[in-house]
Amino acid sequence: MKNRRFGIAGVMTGVITGIAVVIIIISGCGETYSKKVRGEEYAKLTHAPLVPLPITRNYPTKVIVNLETKEIIRRLADNAEYNFWTFGGDVPGKFIRIRVGDMVEFHLSNDPDSKMPHNIDLHAVSGPGGGATSSFTAPGHTSIFSFTAMNPGLFVYHCATSPVALHIANGMYGLILVEPEEGLPPVDREYYIMQSEFYTEGKFGESGLQTFSQDKAVDERPSYVVFNGSVGSLTGDRALPCKAGETIRLFVGNAGPNLTSSFHVIGTVFDKVYGEGGTKVTQTNVQTTLIPAGGSAIVEFKIRVPGTYTIVDHSIFRAFNKGAIATIKAEGKEDLAIYSGKQKDEIYYGSDTKEELWGGVQEPSATTKTNSSSNVSPADFGKTIFMQTCIPCHQPDGKGIAMVFPPLAGSDFLNQNKERAIETVINGRQGATIVNGKNYNGIMPPPNLTEEQIAEVLTFVYSQWGNSGQKVTADEVRKIKSKKTTVSK
Repeated sequence: MKNRRFGIAGVMTGVITGIAVVIIIISGCGETYSKKVRGEEYAKLTHAPLVPLPITRNYPTKVIVNLETKEIIRRLADNAEYNFWTFGGDVPGKFIRIRVGDMVEFHLSNDPDSKMPHNIDLHAVSGPGGGATSSFTAPGHTSIFSFTAMNPGLFVYHCATSPVALHIANGMYGLILVEPEEGLPPVDREYYIMQSEFYTEGKFGESGLQTFSQDKAVDERPSYVVFNGSVGSLTGDRALPCKAGETIRLFVGNAGPNLTSSFHVIGTVFDKVYGEGGTKVTQTNVQTTLIPAGGSAIVEFKIRVPGTYTIVDHSIFRAFNKGAIATIKAEGKEDLAIYSGKQKDEIYYGSDTKEELWGGVQEPSATTKTNSSSNVSPADFGKTIFMQTCIPCHQPDGKGIAMVFPPLAGSDFLNQNKERAIETVINGRQGATIVNGKNYNGIMPPPNLTEEQIAEVLTFVYSQWGNSGQKVTADEVRKIKSKKTTVSK
């Protein structure tokens, strides 16, 4: 109920048929808001990527939220740590789920071991500072304030203690979902992802405890752009699980503090996008959606066939050079009518060389080409395959990409075990791998090469960048392919 008048804020309580009722009256600026709430409950908060269960009640209630700020040293990337400032002991902060009309009693506690005071600005709050002016909390203290959730939507929250940018840059942010009265349409799975940047004195992948760089932050030159607080937080055995045929809803936030996210899931299309975190579908059949710093979006899509789907910021160097990669791992039955996978792989010599190589006569088989007496040697074929298949990840110099894709140059993983190298190219590889003493936790899909092509590309790699120079034959590849057990790791 709304009516025009001036007055003071107040809360009236009573009991109607045995049910606790709170009537909230908020007045000022010529308008009064009045809403009945029933009962009381404690909010169930979750760490990313998990999301609390949808709200099933059809009435507003009093919700008590307990959240702690905590300063901790934890992993930023393999061999790199950072002193994070957090809500709930993790980055991003815990996911909060309430309903429009709820009266929220917010308890913000600051760990006694914290070095800094903290507060919270919830973009869902209608009031000065989004709650920041009422929640400034010294170490070892708890602040309590209340607000009514007036607007449904997906909102960012963050610390707003001065200097605000520093508190955000150090990890103090999260998402709060205010469900509309009718709730959100049911889906099979919901996950929580938040993108953010870290500005460190060290370069991307540099080992040791990393310190904050004010100069990089002001110049908007992040060392890291990541999902859920660290490189690889949602890859390998931490990939988001689902099944083919399921509809996925992602609650996506962008903490910034500076960059706009070009959010994209490779291999699917967003069936619905709730733009800028609102509760109405603003667009359908979307490939990439923009999420501003301090903003959010809700995206829904169906995983139609099994496989690994990569989530990226499509400002693509952020993905492959700064860490903005996550994965969805879908299990289920193949549907070849939707996606066949590679059906054939043939060697291509280029339109300008085909007649020159074969003199206009009938083209011989791929095996004959490889072993022919033409000017194209097996090493040349291996280089061509490397350029077509391997170079995006492992780079022209074979050095890979730090923390993401391991090097082939001088690789102990390759040189110490040829059978393992062959098996890796045949089957691909996923999960933790140590190369030259460094940990890599990524995904290499099987390239679907023929036995001859695998032999040629590995022979080429072994001949380059200080590697052992050993040769690989097609017979060796066939032998590994025929084995039912994998080569030892």
